[in-house]
Amino acid sequence: MGATLRSLWNYRGFIIGSVRREFESKYRKSVLGATWTIVNPLAMIIVYTIIFSQLMKARLPGVDTPFAYSIYLCAGSLTWGLFIEIVSRGQNIFIENANLLKKISFPRLILPVILVLNACINFLIIFSLFLLFLIFSGSWPGWTLLNMVPLLVIELMLAIGLAMVLGVLNVFFRDVGQFVAIFLQFWFWLTPIVYPVEILPPAVRSWMLWNPMFPVIHGYQNIFAGQPIADWTALCVPLVTGGLLCLMGWRMFRTHSGEMVDEL
Repeated sequence: MGATLRSLWNYRGFIIGSVRREFESKYRKSVLGATWTIVNPLAMIIVYTIIFSQLMKARLPGVDTPFAYSIYLCAGSLTWGLFIEIVSRGQNIFIENANLLKKISFPRLILPVILVLNACINFLIIFSLFLLFLIFSGSWPGWTLLNMVPLLVIELMLAIGLAMVLGVLNVFFRDVGQFVAIFLQFWFWLTPIVYPVEILPPAVRSWMLWNPMFPVIHGYQNIFAGQPIADWTALCVPLVTGGLLCLMGWRMFRTHSGEMVDEL
């Protein structure tokens, strides 16, 4: 692990340059350029606010503020988006860079690192807009916002570990990518993101504890929607799951990195 970290540090210039190039290439021939990074999430926040807060008058159980449900929805959707971006792109990271892997000798772990950094930059830009919305709507959570840090660490562990496992498997079994796309759709709707968990029957609610993303997303939503902070012990499942996935992904990558180049 120490040797790997040193090799990544030695290639830090390549990593930073790759992150910059990928961000710029996304909007290279666009008239508005990087402005689209702001326009898309801003449109989502406005639509959620107008439709759910003003037209549908949706309210969270036990919370009377008019923007509570819109904030609840945005907090869940935006943080889920970070998870999905890393997992969805991670499963194809080695296939998409097959030519690079076959022609150039470099630490292959650089590719997932570049992917995660790009996803985090996109998330930072989008989430900054959400925080501005909280300020202007009078819903700023205050120091409670710091509770987001451990949630973000656990979410990244889950996303990176799962992306590494799927990325290696997808090189050898191309059906993995098709299956994961369907699975993630079910996972989204089985996680209380667009609906409060309180509306579920108690029997179903107890099964939610086995969904590693539920305590994480629910924690974010509680922080920003003005609800009591969730029980931190509920995060033991995603924390352990994320750690095991990272370890499994690392071992699979180390074991099969040579075989992957031949397969590609």
